[in-house]
Amino acid sequence: MLEIGPGTGKATRQLLSAGASSILAIEPSPSLARYLRARSRRFPGRVDVQIAGFEEVRLPGHHFDLVVAATSFHWLDERRALRKVARVLKPGGWWAAWWNHHGDPFQPSPLSREVHEILGEPGTTWEEWVRRSREQAVRERERRLTLLRSEGLFDRISFEEIRWRVRLSTAHVRGLWSTFSEVATLPARKRLRLLASLAEVIDERFNGGIQFPVVTPVYTARRP
Repeated sequence: MLEIGPGTGKATRQLLSAGASSILAIEPSPSLARYLRARSRRFPGRVDVQIAGFEEVRLPGHHFDLVVAATSFHWLDERRALRKVARVLKPGGWWAAWWNHHGDPFQPSPLSREVHEILGEPGTTWEEWVRRSREQAVRERERRLTLLRSEGLFDRISFEEIRWRVRLSTAHVRGLWSTFSEVATLPARKRLRLLASLAEVIDERFNGGIQFPVVTPVYTARRP
C-alpha cells in the first residue's frame, strides 16, 4: 500500500499493526522521514520511506491495492492528486482519506464556547459561530464528494464521520492550540497571552482537564 504524507507515522504504525504487509510512505520533510524510519524499525522490511512530494514522485501505474492519506491530503491540489491516486491504484484498489477536527459544531462543548470567547471574531456571537461552523462542515463534505464523483475515476464512493472524545489536560490544550494556524501566526506576545488565557480557563473552569469532542471524517472510493 501507499501512504501520502505520513508525518511522524501515527497512522503508519496503526496500519502495520492492523495487518498491512508493506507500506511505501511518501514524505516531503527530510526530518519527519528520518523520524518515521527510526520509529518503524520494529516493523523490519515493511516500511519504505521516500523523501518526496506526492506531486513529483514517480510511481508505477496500477500497482497499489490501497492508497491512504491521514490528515495530509488538504496540503495538495486535490483534483490533480486524485488523478494520480487513480493512476497508481490497481483496478479494484481503494482510496481512503481522513482528518481529525478538534471540536464538533453539531455537538459543541463548553470548551468550544470558552475558546470562542477568547479567539472568536469580534462581533460574532456564539450562535453565529456554531451556525457558520455547521455550514462550513456541510460545504466541505459536499465539495470533496463532488470532486470524487466529477472525475469519473472512482466508484463506490462513501463518507462517514467518526465521533469520539479525547481527555485534554491544561498542558495538552495549550500545546494543541499553539499548533493551530489562527494562533501560531499571531505576534508572539498576543499568542502567549491567548494561550495563557486558555490555560487559565482549563485550570479554573474545568479543574485542569476536560473531555473534548473530535470528529474524524473518512472518505473512501474504489478504482473500478
